[in-house]
Amino acid sequence: MPAMHGWLWLWFPGFLGFVGVTLHLVLWGLLIYLIVRVARGPARRPGSRALDVLDERYARGEIDRAEYLERRAVLLGERDETTSVP
Repeated sequence: MPAMHGWLWLWFPGFLGFVGVTLHLVLWGLLIYLIVRVARGPARRPGSRALDVLDERYARGEIDRAEYLERRAVLLGERDETTSVP
């Protein structure tokens, strides 16, 4: 008694072959992506180094709360730096 998948190959050999190859490529691509993602470590947000420096300056007391919040808003894109008052 022939297997069911053998019968399907008689009717749709090109389609099922395409689906099988595509699934393999997608799975291998996903596996490679996950390995690279894990190897690189956690993603950092844009401007995170500048925010780290700003946090350190605030923690050391070099800037006050108002200046900290204003600069943080500029770095996060919540405020346009050209419209801020000095």
